[in-house]
Amino acid sequence: MKTDSATDLIELFSSLQGEGAYLGYRQIFLRLPGCNLQCSYCDTALLAPERCRIETEPGSGLFREIPQPVTLSRVCDLAEAWCSELPGAHHSFSITGGEPLLHGELLAVWLPRLREILPVHLETNGTLSDALPLLLPLVDHISMDIKLPSSTGLPPLWEQHRRFLELAGEANLAVKVIVGEATTDQELLIACDLVSEADAGIPLIIQPVTGHGGRVTVAPSRLLHWQALAASLVREVRVIPQTHRMLGVA
Repeated sequence: MKTDSATDLIELFSSLQGEGAYLGYRQIFLRLPGCNLQCSYCDTALLAPERCRIETEPGSGLFREIPQPVTLSRVCDLAEAWCSELPGAHHSFSITGGEPLLHGELLAVWLPRLREILPVHLETNGTLSDALPLLLPLVDHISMDIKLPSSTGLPPLWEQHRRFLELAGEANLAVKVIVGEATTDQELLIACDLVSEADAGIPLIIQPVTGHGGRVTVAPSRLLHWQALAASLVREVRVIPQTHRMLGVA
């Protein structure tokens, strides 16, 4: 694969991280297409559009469209310009999707160059462990989801998550579970057991399904109950909704 390889992207923009362990940090979001799952709550465009959306100015919320595929050099030129324009403002790249680990071979080429600009934060659904050995040396932070059947509408994925945690446990890793009104104590305990088996020190984020405008439908009493339940197995447990929906940012 050539150094200046190209691929279809969904979008590239600068915004605040709205969820997980790096909540509130400003990142450059690089969104890749495609996903191996179909979670019931997902509202992210997963198919590669005919043209990629690129923010016109970092944080403006205004976009222009450019032809696909997009080259690595173009992404780097934009990111370097944004970092020069706003020195010190960005914490990292957020490599997100969809599911970015579907693009493992591409990321093996892209990430070393991106890391020359900013650290790399990988957001993943935690099921594609085969891609990890190639990429673990190239990422600085991993945000992994554990998918609960009640909130995703999917069959249980416990074994896929276990394999992922076995490989990623030594990385700078945080785990997120999305909970909703149908979430059960039993499935949350299974998720906590998986994390504890890998490393009880891995931070665990309990994220209630958050509607547009920041509305959380799960009762505070249930969230407090789940936090206490998880804290009996995992040392660091936080409850964090999707704050970017509250702030109205991308």
